Amino acid sequence: MEQRGAIPRRARGSLVGCVVAALLWSVASAQIRYSISEEVNEGTVVGNIAKDLGIDKNTLKDRKYRIVSSSADPPFVVNQNDGILYVSRRIDREEVCAQSSTCLINMKTVLENPLEVHYVEVEVMDINDHSPVFPEKVKTFEISESVLPGARFQLKPSIDPDSGPFSVQQYRLSHNNHFRLEVKDRGEDGKIPILVVQKSLDREAAGSHSLVLTALDGGKPPKSGHLNILVNVLDVNDNAPVFTKDVYSVMLDENAPVGTTVIQVNATDLDEGLNGEVVYSFSNSMNQNILNIFAINPVTGEVTVKGSLDYEEKDRYVVEIQASDKGSVPLTTEKSVIIKIVDINDNAPEIEVTSFSSSVPEDSRPGTTVALISVNDLDSDLNGKIICSMDEDVPFMLSPSIKDKMYSLVTKSPLNRERQSKYDLRIQAKDAGQPPLSSEKTISVVVSDVNDNSPEFSLSPYTFYVTEGNDPGGSVFSVKASDCDENDNALISYRILRDGSKQNKITSFLNINSENGDILAIKSFDFETMKTFRFKVVATDSGTPSLSSNVTVNVFILDQNDNAPVILYPVSSNGSAEEEEIPRNVNAGHLVTKVRAYDADIGYNGWLLFSLQEVSDHSLFGLDRYTGRIRTLRSFTETDEAEHKLVILVKDNGNVSLSATATVIVKVVEPKEAFAASDVQSSTTDEEENNVTLYLMITLGSVSVLFLISIIVLIAMQCSKSTDYTSKYLPETNYDGTMCHSIQYRSGDKRYMLVGPRMSVGSTIVPGSQANTLVLPDRRHTSEEVRFI
Repeated sequence: MEQRGAIPRRARGSLVGCVVAALLWSVASAQIRYSISEEVNEGTVVGNIAKDLGIDKNTLKDRKYRIVSSSADPPFVVNQNDGILYVSRRIDREEVCAQSSTCLINMKTVLENPLEVHYVEVEVMDINDHSPVFPEKVKTFEISESVLPGARFQLKPSIDPDSGPFSVQQYRLSHNNHFRLEVKDRGEDGKIPILVVQKSLDREAAGSHSLVLTALDGGKPPKSGHLNILVNVLDVNDNAPVFTKDVYSVMLDENAPVGTTVIQVNATDLDEGLNGEVVYSFSNSMNQNILNIFAINPVTGEVTVKGSLDYEEKDRYVVEIQASDKGSVPLTTEKSVIIKIVDINDNAPEIEVTSFSSSVPEDSRPGTTVALISVNDLDSDLNGKIICSMDEDVPFMLSPSIKDKMYSLVTKSPLNRERQSKYDLRIQAKDAGQPPLSSEKTISVVVSDVNDNSPEFSLSPYTFYVTEGNDPGGSVFSVKASDCDENDNALISYRILRDGSKQNKITSFLNINSENGDILAIKSFDFETMKTFRFKVVATDSGTPSLSSNVTVNVFILDQNDNAPVILYPVSSNGSAEEEEIPRNVNAGHLVTKVRAYDADIGYNGWLLFSLQEVSDHSLFGLDRYTGRIRTLRSFTETDEAEHKLVILVKDNGNVSLSATATVIVKVVEPKEAFAASDVQSSTTDEEENNVTLYLMITLGSVSVLFLISIIVLIAMQCSKSTDYTSKYLPETNYDGTMCHSIQYRSGDKRYMLVGPRMSVGSTIVPGSQANTLVLPDRRHTSEEVRFI
């Protein structure tokens, strides 16, 4: 640090420099002045006050020499031992004197005994210890690009706390073609920098300019401060949007879904802000139909599918797109976009039936036309080429027509309504696209009926079993025929064939319901009069011409217990009983006589049992219940009576038994009388027995012939059926008669009986058994079935 005015600088604790002072002497006070540089170190010697004032330094302490100051931290201090003035702290001239040209610090020193006041003035000399500083580091200007050259923009000056030559002396601007610097000198107020536009601005060429303003003081070397100036060029809407391409063209599939991106156009605007923001839209001259199909994003320029596209309706679109900026007066540019629609196979073939006969007679010849079919595909080229086909397992086929895409549906084989009355024909049309599309159409063809089927009976021949004694006029059985045809061709009427032959005379007692085939008997049947007969029934349909068929009906009359037993021997005459004489000396087991009886019924109804209803001595006579033979049970004694009355009861085995009685008077005679009587009676008895035997042989022969006929007919019927019975023969546990044939067998949970020339009493026809199965009432269990085979 230097002292100004010939005051040398010394180290701390030594006298620095020579004090140049102007002493003002008086009796009571004096004034002295020193100079030092700012920012000297603490302890720096300012001057020797005692020497300069001529005061004895030895008396300073006794006289209490001191500096009188109101500051708690005075910048100077005096040593009482030698009177030297020292710097007590760092002194900043800019802090003490601010911007004053001369910086003086005044002090008052005091001596006592006697009182003396001395004034000391210290001038603080400035040094270049501060650089220029701008109020802000960065200054930003917003200048429109339309500003004219010569426009001036004032800047805030730089501040330098130093004074005089060490203050700001000049400004410098970094090189730039568009701006220059002017400095305005305001004297004590300093120099003011001004930024001047010297060349027109173009934001599109340069959107901003960065400048550096430098302030320099007068130090050597000079110190400097910098200000960064940023000039943002404000845009003016002087540029229209420009599309990036001259021509826009795109291919688009016709099946493009809604939302598909077609193309994205792009336009740029050299302006900025709203002036450079581009929005896209369709031209106002666009057709509304195009506006319904396409949409454009106003921000991105992306054109998307809005509606449905159809190559078959239109294959090319020209879309006018305009790009506009958002300036206060928008600038607009238009561009055409050509969209070519690519055909794809999106149309399935269409099948149309132009002429159709829904009903075809079943006797139609092959080649008969049923329908005319046309096919069409809206696609083009291979996508529109059609191949038509149908199922091959039907008696129909497609025949190509001379005209393109036309077919005839014709019959290819004979039809049979009874086999199939309706055909659902599936016709398929397929195009040649990739992938191919196809469509189907189902045509229902009804085969109309022709009367080509005769009625058929459900059985042939029919065999019925009718119980004798039926109610006259009631239905006894029925026949049923069916016809595979329909409507009137299947409407059947029935009649009995009456040809007048002797065999069919019985048909005069029968009537048939022509609608349902129920057969009625005008009179009751009598098994004993007629056991079987046959006739024919004719079934005729109502077609034109009508067809008919006939069936043979075999009827077997079933016996009922309607005949009481007839006693052939002994026969009573005039109310008198038959008398039999036997010798008294016969032994036990002697045949007294034999009761003979006959029942016109058969089976159980004709199965006769004999019993003694009345006898004088039960221990003497016995009766065989099956043969009717009366025998002695023991020898006669002297005490036995000479005459015995026997009443024999003969009854059949029907459900409601019928019976007859015969009375025999047995006379016990001596042996001689018995022999005489027997000789007379033997001739008569032999003659009667011969007559009875003849009757029995005739009856048995007739029954056997009828039985054989029945067996042959039934065997033939059974052979024509495929019924397979798994059976085993069972013993009859309830056998109590004299039937000549009785074989029982079981099939599953049913019990059957094969009977001979006679059938059981009380048998009835089981419905649904083809009239061959009878139910026998079992006296022990429930009813069981009997099948005649």
